[in-house]
Amino acid sequence: YAGAARDFVLGVRMIDGTGQPLRFGGQVIKNVAGYDVSRLMVGALGTLGFLTEVSLKVLPKPVTEVSLQFELDEAAAILKMNQWAGQPLPLSATSWHAGLLTARLSGAASAVQTAQSRIGGETLKDASAFWQRLRDQTTPFFNKRSSASTHGLWRLAVNPATPPLAVSNRLAADAQWIEWGGAVRWLISDQPAATLREAARTAGGHATLFRGDAPVDGVFTPLAPALLALHRNLKQRFDPKGILNHGRLYPNF
Repeated sequence: YAGAARDFVLGVRMIDGTGQPLRFGGQVIKNVAGYDVSRLMVGALGTLGFLTEVSLKVLPKPVTEVSLQFELDEAAAILKMNQWAGQPLPLSATSWHAGLLTARLSGAASAVQTAQSRIGGETLKDASAFWQRLRDQTTPFFNKRSSASTHGLWRLAVNPATPPLAVSNRLAADAQWIEWGGAVRWLISDQPAATLREAARTAGGHATLFRGDAPVDGVFTPLAPALLALHRNLKQRFDPKGILNHGRLYPNF
């Protein structure tokens, strides 16, 4: 809820594919100028350069935090998360899995207390461990193994208000985990990659295979020709010989 990782990158030092040391951005916000190459490195997965130093913006730890839980089905949970998003609540995280919606409130003690009284719910004990396991993806959900090789773990990024996806009902009821106010849908599915990607596209997003056998067109949603051309041009500029993590993002890239 604090923003994407790239929003906190102020500057980087790196070595490109030719062995040349480069520096982009700065160490404080007021010194960040020029092309925003630093943020470009977030999500590049090492295909453009070897990072040797990263300067990050940090935020103070909240004074007070409380996590609340609600028993809701998927549709009701998505609706509730979107309703909360439109209210002045100190909401810092949400999660829904197997019929249980969890919301975290963070901020000044008075603001958290007021919000807690407003939305209700049952207080979650050991909330810090819960959110850390979810952040680090060490909950049992992310380590499930299936005897069927066609079952993959997918990450769908969609419009937060998207209603329950029809593809989520192909497997067990606990085969989905929703985060980020409904914008991230983790899904264990036996559906073909094309079906899942079309569902994500229709919902205004994209689908990425997180674990499982990669489809023919790769782990990530194939890019449109114009975007692919931009990616290739960047790759050629930073790694002209194609020696850095070749094929990590897209086949033959």
